[in-house]
Amino acid sequence: MKKRMYVGLFMLLFCMIFAVTALPITAKADMGPKPSVHIQFKNMSDDLCYGTLLSKEKCTGPAQVWDGTARNEQLYDLDRNIWKAFVDYKDPDGYYFLQRGWTVSETGEIAWTYYPPEDFKILLYYPETGTFVSSGSYERYAFDTYYTVDMEGVRIGSVEYNEDLSTNERINAYRSYNYRMELLSLAVRILLTIAIEMVVGLLFGFRQKKQLQILALVNITTQLLLNLLLNIIHYNAGPLAFITSYVFFEVIVFALEAGLYCRFLKRVSPKKENGDFVLYSFIANSASFWVGYYLATVLPGIF
Repeated sequence: MKKRMYVGLFMLLFCMIFAVTALPITAKADMGPKPSVHIQFKNMSDDLCYGTLLSKEKCTGPAQVWDGTARNEQLYDLDRNIWKAFVDYKDPDGYYFLQRGWTVSETGEIAWTYYPPEDFKILLYYPETGTFVSSGSYERYAFDTYYTVDMEGVRIGSVEYNEDLSTNERINAYRSYNYRMELLSLAVRILLTIAIEMVVGLLFGFRQKKQLQILALVNITTQLLLNLLLNIIHYNAGPLAFITSYVFFEVIVFALEAGLYCRFLKRVSPKKENGDFVLYSFIANSASFWVGYYLATVLPGIF
């Protein structure tokens, strides 16, 4: 009978978490998050400037090289003259313009959020002087890739546009992924989860010093492993993989903690049965998940 109860709690936790995380991603096959590349520009001048990412491949997702036909033109928000200037540009290393462009002087960034190229160059165009300025080649290094370009010292006005439409490399980008925010998010999630599970422990009558020490040690160990692993998955594979992995890992954590409590917490809790420890693990993990899920909708930058 007790075995059935444990299995039932295990499956209930799995179904609850899976139902919540699956709802937003089952409506449409292409609704899941996609990789992105963000190029942020510092110290831009006031000159009108457009930017794009040149791709090593001729297409990525719906973006592709213009084949010379009207049917294949993809101007989006670009003025036709600007689009044509990018089309006519000849990169010395054979990189391609995939008909995507941004008004960098207004936005301060290039944000390619739907199937960006894996291997790319940054290309800027100043229509008032007919000047192209390019970078070397860069790559996507994470699911959400961030680079920053410091334009200070780049003397656009002194450069003359040449007949070959080629240009020397004049701008450099450096990786600017916000590791500090990721570490903060990791710490907040771990501390909040431990706090919730400790409060649930007090409600279950675990108030002795040794009991609280075991609860704290088990929670710190499992939450560190869980959240570090989830952060690595999010960095490399994105939020959809993060959510999917979270479902299975949370169930594994519930089972692991229940087993540890039955083995170690029982030694200092003679009046408690194994079912009490399993129920505690179920309630504590469910509570921390639901609080985390709610906060993720309110404070998406933290969770």
